[in-house]
Amino acid sequence: MTGADDIKGQRGRGGRIWVWLGVVVVAVIVVGGIVERRMHVESLSRQTADAAIPRVQVIEPEHGPKTRTLDLPGNISAWYQAPIYAQVSGYVQMWYKDIGANVKAGEILATIDTPGLDAQYAASKANFDVAMARYKLAQITAKRWKALQGTQAVSQQEVDVQAANAEAQAAEVEAARHEVSRYAALIGFKQIVAPFDGVVTSRLADVGDYVNAGGGDVSSHGTASELFSVADVHRMRIFVSVPQDYADIIGPKLTGDITVPQYPGRVFKAKFLATAKAFNASTRTVTTELVVDNDKRELWPDSYATVHFTAPGDPDILILPEGALLFRAQGMQVAVVDDHNRIRLRNVTVGTNLGTKVQILAGVGLHDRVVNNPSSGLLEGQEVYLVGSTPGYNDVGASAMAKTPARESTKDDDVRAMPADQGATDAGARR
Repeated sequence: MTGADDIKGQRGRGGRIWVWLGVVVVAVIVVGGIVERRMHVESLSRQTADAAIPRVQVIEPEHGPKTRTLDLPGNISAWYQAPIYAQVSGYVQMWYKDIGANVKAGEILATIDTPGLDAQYAASKANFDVAMARYKLAQITAKRWKALQGTQAVSQQEVDVQAANAEAQAAEVEAARHEVSRYAALIGFKQIVAPFDGVVTSRLADVGDYVNAGGGDVSSHGTASELFSVADVHRMRIFVSVPQDYADIIGPKLTGDITVPQYPGRVFKAKFLATAKAFNASTRTVTTELVVDNDKRELWPDSYATVHFTAPGDPDILILPEGALLFRAQGMQVAVVDDHNRIRLRNVTVGTNLGTKVQILAGVGLHDRVVNNPSSGLLEGQEVYLVGSTPGYNDVGASAMAKTPARESTKDDDVRAMPADQGATDAGARR
């Protein structure tokens, strides 16, 4: 019996040991889970707090350029360009100048066959001869009646009637003479001539074509038929629309460099000729006219050109990229980072737009750290992290951070003021 009791006692003690071991294991697991979870919570809290602070790139204002440049599209037009219409109706008898031909003023371009006009001209001359004959007869009759004046053969009334008849016939002669002159002028329009020295840029007439008299009104498209177009190209006009921001460069001393696609690398010098002195309400640009010599006839009318302007700048005025500006209800602002890495919003006065950069007339200093491409959610006094620029993109941020004066570092500063070459990578890893 004693041996059996010993065996049972050993089994009881062994069971209790396993129970206690199980309890210990469970306790270790529970405690370990609680500790690990608390560590995760603390890590997540640190990451959340870190991610809540915005990352920004900073730049410093720069001095403005000594010269301003502006490239604008322009349209090249001939010095003079005239569409030539027919003044008489008829058939094109022959044309003598084709497109591209150089012509002199008064040189014949084409002739028009006008049999109807020729007949009218002949009839007008015949009517003039008839009127002249009647006038001569009336003069002879009036002289004879005048000679009998004061005798009993004729009355004074009859003498006055004959004299008035002679004057009326004289007026008929004058009217017939003007009619002949009118038809003679129209006969002259049978020959289409060049209005000035130039080049034929278009020919829309061919032999046998019927043309209508346009009466000189180029807007009467229903009746007028354009036959030729002649352009004077010894000098060319360049029309360019200058934005309002650059209107201050327009003046008699303005010059421009002209480039055209057909002559890559060639530059033509143009001078100021005129300006509209009024802005287009829809585009806020002013039409400006330049002139360029074209002695070699290299520039053609209606060509596209790029006009390059150069104007003096003001290096004393600071400039910032357009992306650094904030448009808010308080006006134009920039976000500046102070020595404690906190945001300070400043109102600025903007000057001339230089394309991708703008002049800052007031509001920032030369060594201020300005946030580049700031988020619209930045608030006054908000803490930020400074990060470097992306390599190859906006490297000015790195140079600005390199110029930032050193100060006594703290534990937080080791994280918040990251080196320029590691900022982007560290920020990504931290997030």
